[in-house]
Amino acid sequence: MKHSLLTLLGFFIFLTGYSQTDPLYAQYLSNPLTINPAYSGLNDNFNASISYRRQWAGFEGSPTTINFSAHSAINNNKMGLGLLVVQDNIGNNKNTEANITYAYRLNLKKYTLSFGLQAGILNYRSDNAELNPYDPSEFLFASNQNVIAPNLGAGIILKSESFFLGISIPRMLTSTATYVTMDNPNDEIEGALYNKHIYGTVSYVFFLSERVRFKPSMLVKAVKGAPVSLDINATMNLDEKYSAGIFTRNLNTIGLLTQIKFNEAYRLGYIFEVPTNKSVGTRFTTHEISFGLNIAVFSSHKTSITNF
Repeated sequence: MKHSLLTLLGFFIFLTGYSQTDPLYAQYLSNPLTINPAYSGLNDNFNASISYRRQWAGFEGSPTTINFSAHSAINNNKMGLGLLVVQDNIGNNKNTEANITYAYRLNLKKYTLSFGLQAGILNYRSDNAELNPYDPSEFLFASNQNVIAPNLGAGIILKSESFFLGISIPRMLTSTATYVTMDNPNDEIEGALYNKHIYGTVSYVFFLSERVRFKPSMLVKAVKGAPVSLDINATMNLDEKYSAGIFTRNLNTIGLLTQIKFNEAYRLGYIFEVPTNKSVGTRFTTHEISFGLNIAVFSSHKTSITNF
């Protein structure tokens, strides 16, 4: 059963071009650096975060994603510098990327405008030894893949204390791989490994009282060859420390998100998702956990908690 599911996933990945859809993140507003390099150092301190996501738990070969990031404001908070490392696994495929991020910002009275760039490498690997295909001569299974490609990304963010708007293309270059058939090694087929994704993010904070804030947000993701993806969530925050909310992604999944900030520097988040019958079925749930810290390293850094 395991091999059959992995084979099915392998065909699905190739038929979508392994126009790999980017890893999913439900906590994109807790750590916008995952999709937008302009967030580097934007909250005027040092940030580090690690997260683990297990999608469709109980489904053999289901996607898992590990993400690590660290970034800091530098040059009297006029610039930001960061590091982003992501590993995404699905079936017999493993994708690893590492990027250096940089941002330059302009202060426009009540607003801050940040321009960001990132550069790094992507590594795509497939191991067909994990599969038991019905037709081993199918070109998709003829050889393993180990492709290393460069990456460039860019983004822009406009924010205030209560407003956040971001647009980004974190991976601007298209990557391809060459497949050969077992019947004729000279017969090569080129397939896309990655197509660029465009992200748009918007959020607003309503101050309901001195202790309570309401923060709705929306994430739009577009990629060639796939429908536009829309994430909508609504979060309540108490005393700038405790957050809880609900969200949906294209009405194909619904979920709960929680986060707690403690000791003025640390944050712990957890997300639980349930697919609807429009996707894989409600029995395959998704779990995402993250841990992060925000501290002042330089004299120009601020220790106050920000909304974004």
